[in-house]
Amino acid sequence: MDENIGLYPLHRCKTIHLVRHAQGIHNVAGEKDHSAYSSEDYFDAHLTPLGWQQVDNLRNHVLATQLLNKVELVIVSPLLRTIQTAVGAFGGEEDTNGGDATPLMVANAGNSDRPSISSLNSPPFLAVELCRETMGDHPCDRRRSVTEYKALFPAIDFSIIETDKDVLWKPSPRESLEEVAARGVEFIKWIWTRKEKEIAIVSHSGFLHGLLSSFGKDCCDDIKKELSIHFSNCELRSMVIVDKGNLGTDSAETTNYPGKLPQGLDNPSG
Repeated sequence: MDENIGLYPLHRCKTIHLVRHAQGIHNVAGEKDHSAYSSEDYFDAHLTPLGWQQVDNLRNHVLATQLLNKVELVIVSPLLRTIQTAVGAFGGEEDTNGGDATPLMVANAGNSDRPSISSLNSPPFLAVELCRETMGDHPCDRRRSVTEYKALFPAIDFSIIETDKDVLWKPSPRESLEEVAARGVEFIKWIWTRKEKEIAIVSHSGFLHGLLSSFGKDCCDDIKKELSIHFSNCELRSMVIVDKGNLGTDSAETTNYPGKLPQGLDNPSG
C-alpha cells in the first residue's frame, strides 16, 4: 500500500474555503508600530479603502471560478472586518427589480462608504464565535454587541451566539497558540455537525494559523510547509476535511446509490 495516497468515501468529506479578512485599519497601524494593536483606537477594526479593493478582487475571483454557486454556507467570525469581507465577497446580487430582499449589509456599515449589499441569491451567512481571532490584549479583536451587528448586517444569522455582549475577550492573558489550535479543532468538529458539504469560512490570521497547525502531521514536508504559511489579507485557500471517526451526521444516501433495483441474482465474483 502507498501510504502517500488516501481514499475515503465522498460522503465523509467536506470542502472548506478558508479566507482571511481584508486589510483593516489595525493592520496598517500595527505594521508601523506593533503596540498599536493594544490601542482602544482600533476596537473592532473596520476595513480600509484598500481592504475593500481587496474584497472586490476576491469577489471577482469567486465569481470567475463559479465558487459562489457552490458554497452552501458562509461562516463568519463576528467581528466587523470579517463580516465586511464575507458579505463583500460572497454576498448577493444587486436587486434591480425593486424587491425586498433583506440586506446583508446596510449602506456605509462600519465606515465602509459602500452601498448596501443584498442577500438576493446569496448563500446563508452564520456568525460563529469559535472562529474568532486570538483572544485577549488586542481591542481590535473584541467584538461589539450582537444587537449592534444585527442593525448593520440584518440578513446574517447571529442566533447561535449565546450572549449579546462580548464575554469571551479578556484584557489578559492573550490566548496561546496551543489554545487557539485547540479551539480550531473544536471548530472543525462542530463543522461536522452541519449538513452542508461546501462551506466558506471567513476568519483571521491567528485563528487560521492555529487551526492548520493542528493538522497535516502525517503529510510530507511540502504539505506541512504549505499549511504553516500565514494567510495574507483576503487570501482564500480551499481544503478538504475528512471524517475518519464517524463524527458526521449525514448518511451516504446523498451521493451513493444502493444498486440492485430491481433485485436479481447477484454473484459477488463478477
